Amino acid sequence: MRVRELILFTVMVACLIDAAKCIAQDSNSQPSDEKTQVPKPDFNGDIYYRNRLEFSLESGWLPNNIPFIFDFLLGGGYGVTPLNYTLVPTFASLRWQVDGVRGPSILRGNWDIQFTGALTLIPRGPETQYGAYVMGIRRNFVRPHWRIAPFIDGRAGLGLIDAKGPKGVQYAQGQDFTFTLNFGSGVRYNFNSRYALSAGVNYMHISNLYLSEPKYLNYGINVYGPMAGLIIRLGK
Repeated sequence: MRVRELILFTVMVACLIDAAKCIAQDSNSQPSDEKTQVPKPDFNGDIYYRNRLEFSLESGWLPNNIPFIFDFLLGGGYGVTPLNYTLVPTFASLRWQVDGVRGPSILRGNWDIQFTGALTLIPRGPETQYGAYVMGIRRNFVRPHWRIAPFIDGRAGLGLIDAKGPKGVQYAQGQDFTFTLNFGSGVRYNFNSRYALSAGVNYMHISNLYLSEPKYLNYGINVYGPMAGLIIRLGK
């Protein structure tokens, strides 16, 4: 009887050892509780892409008068007239992103083309208002996972101003029909794929390209100052 009990006890111990080995192997084969790090998708892919259309409304306060920035090409002396201007432009633009995000390092980004209707009030200066149609390009510098994107842009166009040079105001504009240049830089903050804000500095030039001379001299307007705007994606 004791022999049977000893054999039975030995068999039970062996089974318990085998069971313990099986449990240990199963626990080792279980995946760890540590979560696998999966890279998050870059939400900028929903903001900067080819053929995206946007509407933007920008306004600025440009009180700082400076010489024409390309005066060296015309042989001028970078002079300014005694007549100072302050311009308050409002730009309503259709933006068309022509490509996706590409490029190396800090140059990574995309381009958009801008079609702009501009109305500019003139609270300081003999003229009172200026309307123009302007076109240009903007470079957005896009970093992965950044909501903020720096930009630079340039625009050119033509328009009409209520010129006061023909009415005898010295240093005023020589004729109503004029040309305009705009250069700016700043940052864009994307709230989501539909809405964004922009803020930066804008330079604005208005002149008639000497078309009024020699009857009326061409002095032009050259000012810069802060500008901010709202950007809204169009369509789905």
